[in-house]
Amino acid sequence: MSKVRIFALGGLDEDGKNMFVIENNDDIFVIECGMRYPTADEQLGVEMITPDFQYLVENEKRIKAVFVTHGHDDVMGALTQFLKQVKAPIYMAPLTARLFERKARKEGIRDVEIHRIRRNTNFKIGRTEIRTFGTTQSIADGFGVAIRTEDGYVVYTSEFIVDYDVKMDAFRFDLTEVTELGSRGVLALLTESVGSTREGHSSPNHRITSQVEPIFDNAEGRIVCTVYNQNLYRVIELIELANKFKRKVMIYDDELRSLMVDMADLGYYRIPAGLEIAPQNFSNDMDNVVVIIGGTGSTIFRKVHKIASREDDVIQLRDTDTVIVASPAVPGTERDASNMEDDLYKETSRVYGVDTKRTFSMHASIEDLKMMIYLMNPQYYVPVKGEYRQLISNANIALDMGYPANNIIVLENGMIACIDGGQLQREMKTVPVGDVMVSGGDSLDAAGMVLKDRETLSTDGAIVVGVVVNHGTKEIIGGPDVQSRGVIYLKDADYIIREIGVIMENTINTAVAEKRYDNLECRAEAREKIARYVMKETGKRPMILPAIVEINTKD
Repeated sequence: MSKVRIFALGGLDEDGKNMFVIENNDDIFVIECGMRYPTADEQLGVEMITPDFQYLVENEKRIKAVFVTHGHDDVMGALTQFLKQVKAPIYMAPLTARLFERKARKEGIRDVEIHRIRRNTNFKIGRTEIRTFGTTQSIADGFGVAIRTEDGYVVYTSEFIVDYDVKMDAFRFDLTEVTELGSRGVLALLTESVGSTREGHSSPNHRITSQVEPIFDNAEGRIVCTVYNQNLYRVIELIELANKFKRKVMIYDDELRSLMVDMADLGYYRIPAGLEIAPQNFSNDMDNVVVIIGGTGSTIFRKVHKIASREDDVIQLRDTDTVIVASPAVPGTERDASNMEDDLYKETSRVYGVDTKRTFSMHASIEDLKMMIYLMNPQYYVPVKGEYRQLISNANIALDMGYPANNIIVLENGMIACIDGGQLQREMKTVPVGDVMVSGGDSLDAAGMVLKDRETLSTDGAIVVGVVVNHGTKEIIGGPDVQSRGVIYLKDADYIIREIGVIMENTINTAVAEKRYDNLECRAEAREKIARYVMKETGKRPMILPAIVEINTKD
C-alpha cells in the first residue's frame, strides 16, 4: 500500500505556468516547470510569471527527479529560475536538453544534473520504476511519463494528439506503450485540457499545409512567414512547401536556426540540401525565396513590427511580398499581435492569417482524450493544464464515458489529492501557491511594493518635491522645487504646485521649531500631507517623493 499525493503549483485554471507534483510516500517527483506571459493588466515591466517554488525549496532533499516532457515555454520556461533555488536532477529528451542548455548558459547556470532519456523507455530512479512514451505534439521529442506506485501507475500524458500519418519518429505517438501501461494498471491519469472543448480528433486539422499551399501557388513575389520557434511541426511544413515550389528558404532567427541544426544532428529532420540561404548570404533583392521569421511570445510580433517599420537591417518589406502569419496570438500577446498586423497591412495588401477555426493547435481534442482514457483505463481521472472551463469539459468527457463523479478529481493550484492505499481521501489539504513575477531576471513577489509602485506610476504618475537645508541650523536654503509627471498639466495648476511647496516648507519649519526634526520622519509627514492635498484637488493618488538634502555651509 502506498500514499500518493497529487497537486499542482501552477497550470490549473490558467494557460501556462505548468508544474505538477507527484509524491510517492516520501519521494517527490516534479513534472514540468513552466511560465506564462503576463496579461495586459499584469505587465508593468514583468517579463514572465512563474510558480512559487517555496514548497519545493523547503522539501528539496525529497526531490528525486524533475521531468520536463518537451521544450515549450509553458512547461520549461521557469526551469532556470527554479534551478537558482533548488538543486535537483532533471530528466528530459535530447532535443529538450539542448534547448535548455543554451538557456542555462545565458543565465550563467552550471553544474546541472541533466539525464537525457529516450521517449520510449523504462528505468528506475531509486526504487521507483519510471516509464516514458512518445507523444505527437508541435515540437519534437515530446513524451508522457508514468511513475509506478504500489497501487498502480500515476501517468501524465503531456500534450498529445493521435495522428497515424506522422512520418518522423521524433513526432510519433507510441500507442503500443500507452496500451501496455493500461494493461499494467493505472492508479491515476493526468491529461491536458486545452483542447477538451473541441469535437472530434485534432488530426488532421492540426496541419496548415492545405490552407497555405494555395497561397504559395499564387504568390508572385517573396513569401514571408511568421512562426513560433517551438512549433517545429509547422516550421517543417513550411520548409517542405518551399521545397515543393522550388523556393529557397532563409530562417530569420538565431534560436530557430539552432533548433534546426539540433534536429539534423539528432537525426530527426534535415533541411533538403541546397535549400537554405544563410542570413549573411541573404539579399533583400532576392525574389524566389521564403523568409521564415521565428520567435517566442511577443518577441516575434515586435520583430515583425520592426521589419514593417523599415527599421530592420536585413529585411525590408515590399508591396509585392506575400505575408503568412502562422503564429497566432497566445494569451498575453494579443495587443502586440494586433499591432503587428496593422503594420503589415500598411506595407502590403497580401497578408494571410492561419484560420484558427479550421486549424487546431496540437492539443488533444475530445476523441483524442476518449482514446487515452479508454486505453489507460485509470482508477482516477485528473484533468490538468488549462483554464477552469477546460478542466470541467475534460472531466465531463470521463463522466460521459461512465466514470463515477467520485473518481474524477478536478483540482485547483495547491489543492492536494491524497490517494492512500488506493483510495482517495475526501479531506483535501493544500500547499502554499502563488505567482512570482520575473522582471529582468529578478523575481518580484506579486504582492510586493515594486509592482504596487509600478502600478501607481502607470495610473496616477509621480510628484517629486525637493528642498535643501542647512545641516547645522536646519534652515531651508534652497527650494522647494516641485516636479510633476503624469499627474497634472502644470500651466493649468500653478496654485497646486505652489501649495505643495508650502506644505513641504511648513512641515520642516514646524518640526524644527518644535525641536523634533528628523529627516526621515519629516519626509514621511510631508508625503502624507501632500498626498491628502493632491487627492482633494485632483482626485488622484500619485507617488509622492519628498527629498530633503542637508549640506554643510560656512558661517
